[in-house]
Amino acid sequence: ITLSPESHCAEPLEKSGYLLKMGSQVKVWKRRWFVLRNGEIMYYKSPSDVIRKPQGQIDLNSSCRIARGEGAQTFQLITEKKTFYLTADSPNILEEWIRVLQNILKVQAASPVVTETVAKPIVRGWLTKVKHGHSKLLWCSLIGKVFYYYRNQDDKFPLGQLRVREARVAEVDRSCDSDEDYEAGGRGFLSSHFTLVIYPKEQSPTYLLIGTKQEKDTWLYHLTVAAGSSSNSKVGTEYEQLIGKLLDQEGDIESPVWKHPVLCYSKEALLSPLTTLPSEALQTEALKLYKSCQLFINVLVESPSIDYHMSLAQNALQVCLTHPELQNEIYCQLIKQTSHRQPQNYSLIQCWQLLSVCVALFLPQHSFLWYLRVYLQRHADSRTEVGKYAIYCQRSVARTLQNGDREAKPSRMEIMSILLRNPYHHSLPFSIPVHFMNYTYQVVGFDGSTTVDEFLNTLNQEAGIRKPALSGFALFTDDPSGKDLEHCLQGNVKICDVISKWEQALKELHPGKYEGTRIVRLTYKSRLCFRAQAKGETERERLLLVYQVNDDVVHGRFPVNKELALEVAALMAQVLVCWVI
Repeated sequence: ITLSPESHCAEPLEKSGYLLKMGSQVKVWKRRWFVLRNGEIMYYKSPSDVIRKPQGQIDLNSSCRIARGEGAQTFQLITEKKTFYLTADSPNILEEWIRVLQNILKVQAASPVVTETVAKPIVRGWLTKVKHGHSKLLWCSLIGKVFYYYRNQDDKFPLGQLRVREARVAEVDRSCDSDEDYEAGGRGFLSSHFTLVIYPKEQSPTYLLIGTKQEKDTWLYHLTVAAGSSSNSKVGTEYEQLIGKLLDQEGDIESPVWKHPVLCYSKEALLSPLTTLPSEALQTEALKLYKSCQLFINVLVESPSIDYHMSLAQNALQVCLTHPELQNEIYCQLIKQTSHRQPQNYSLIQCWQLLSVCVALFLPQHSFLWYLRVYLQRHADSRTEVGKYAIYCQRSVARTLQNGDREAKPSRMEIMSILLRNPYHHSLPFSIPVHFMNYTYQVVGFDGSTTVDEFLNTLNQEAGIRKPALSGFALFTDDPSGKDLEHCLQGNVKICDVISKWEQALKELHPGKYEGTRIVRLTYKSRLCFRAQAKGETERERLLLVYQVNDDVVHGRFPVNKELALEVAALMAQVLVCWVI
């Protein structure tokens, strides 16, 4: 289902009122007060009970369906798990409920917001939205080419959306007569506000009131790019405008824009950010970021200074994780520092190394991602050192797009691996030992985006163990405090995030004590034992389970009587004799 821009704006996405609901156990009609808000329905005995826990809740998603019942006032709400039979007090009320529910389902079907963890907002923040003389302060988010607005920052589903593609975006001169349009709402706005207006195709305009010039410039640039008209307007920084020109030329390798001084390496220090940022504080951070990158690039990596480079990279990338607005900025800075840089010495290589660390953590947004991919393609060449880093970065970009951004800054191990050898030569550039309960271990390779599930698939193939769902085995880490604790890892967590968070916890618990000497210990062992799992059990699984049970008995975690303890000891003696032979 495709929604036209703001097609639902005239229609409410919320409703409340009485409906009769058929009981699920006892098939009788019960009158309940229903509240539809934020993509879900809750029902109570009466309106006065809304401050209490609801009697029930219905989560709406794009798989839900609405069907009319036999009576003129009855309908069915069909969800994945259950069908709800509902009756309105009149045919008109029935039509109101059906119309609002259909609008909700259309928004969810057309909206990527339900997968916002994958589709990151390009820009977001509190704005005052004005339309038809009515104004409201809303949390706004631009995702792709759609502008969403919510009542609260934590809401799952938007109040509405505006398709920006092919719309006209402009800044309003506050001295013009159009001010009367939005002053007509009866609410005066501060003269310090900046105003943008979006003119969707064949729709009335929407005004956005923004508090600061930096925020205004940021929204104006990103909305204009999303509308597809950035090449015809002077919005954004000069660097951003040049990327827009290359985008219009589809990255033509013969374009002279590639050699424009603004896009290329310069010995001159950066005096202002390369991208549009929404606050002076972030603009200041962007220049600090530039200085950190310069220190990393221009000091030769040697054994005595490797901790210095590691600290610079970790701090710079942590800033970008904390302030996602700077993620486009650091990519632009690194690309500029590697573009047409002469001579090709260690500084150029170290800049590519920092870029290689960066692409596994997060990716730039919108036209900046396109620019990064085209730039990497231009430099990819297995015959040169720089070209090999470019190919590695291409692989890493694809993996990050597949598995999503990281949560934590790179670990010492990750940075050291990139600095000490070109990662191009290894499809899995990192490795770590995984310990088993029989005092053996298996070294397993992984990359910056490898999840625990992917890691275990590799481990199981090499160790002769079935999938965790069949074997009951799970991956555990030790506790950085040194206590006798273990932490079971979930399948969707990334291995590099696990290592980084463990390393950071160790540093906070023991400042300076174990710097670079202790690493996380991974153990693969049985977590769940069911009778059904014994069928198809491999020899390796059975052996490891014997050692694990023995260890639990010895350390008092598995209470047994004397006879059973002697039986376990005898079994272990047999295993050890067989192993020696």
